[in-house]
Amino acid sequence: MSDTTVPLKQRVGRYGAWSIELRSQDPARRGELDEAAAELEELGYGAIWLGGNSTADHAAPLIGATRRILVGTSVLNIWQQEAATTAAGFAEVASAHPGRYLVGLGVSHGPLVKNYSRPYAAMTGYLDELDEAGVGADSRVLAALGPKMLKLSGERAAGAIPYLVTPEHTAQAREILGEGPLLAPELKVVLETDPTRARALARDALAMYLTLPNYTNNFLRLGFTEADLAEGGSDRLIDALFAWGDEDRIRDRIETFHQAGADHVALQVVTGTHRDKLPREEWRRLASLLG
Repeated sequence: MSDTTVPLKQRVGRYGAWSIELRSQDPARRGELDEAAAELEELGYGAIWLGGNSTADHAAPLIGATRRILVGTSVLNIWQQEAATTAAGFAEVASAHPGRYLVGLGVSHGPLVKNYSRPYAAMTGYLDELDEAGVGADSRVLAALGPKMLKLSGERAAGAIPYLVTPEHTAQAREILGEGPLLAPELKVVLETDPTRARALARDALAMYLTLPNYTNNFLRLGFTEADLAEGGSDRLIDALFAWGDEDRIRDRIETFHQAGADHVALQVVTGTHRDKLPREEWRRLASLLG
């Protein structure tokens, strides 16, 4: 059980594992998923971040299979689950495992949501409903990219979990948030030393995101150009968004996020394999190089 008297930043630690694979609800895979979560805890990761539109239903089994690691959604899509359902799921998990579940919320993207409009207003309304239902600010974080949503993350949540960002974005986010709130950016890691192979794996992983304006607009705000976004992304863009290379290079790249103001970095391993395959060996390698 997590000690809820310990500050969130301390409980979440410096590193977490971001995984879409662990959100599977296939009963035949339950043992495999629970075992992997327990190993992540033993390897020293402070949190598991469940990719995709994840909910308490995805988090609860992993929390039950572990002793102290935090599990967060990255993210729960506010357009696809009503706040009352989110609150009920949170209450059930929090009752059994206090302090172990973080509700990561996001507004998704216009091309993926029917009748998408006024995302900031939608988020503030959702947070109002969570307040009324007893899901406090200290139990939720926001997938924030732009300045307004980052500011909201500090005012109405425990902090921000920006996805697909650079150390420069992290520095800007820290300035907006101030020192108190949690800042936990996601970073993709390619455990490959060959530049051609590493960048090819990275471009495959990036392709979908280059179709989503929330991300591309954020890249442009960070000083990238339309040319950087073309043809799968320039080397400059790839190298800014992914950590790849030998152990020293990857370790140094991760450390730049901490130096820029991150409290915690959610590490997503990119392997190019089927998304159902758990990258357990890669998680072990990452844990070893991080010490």
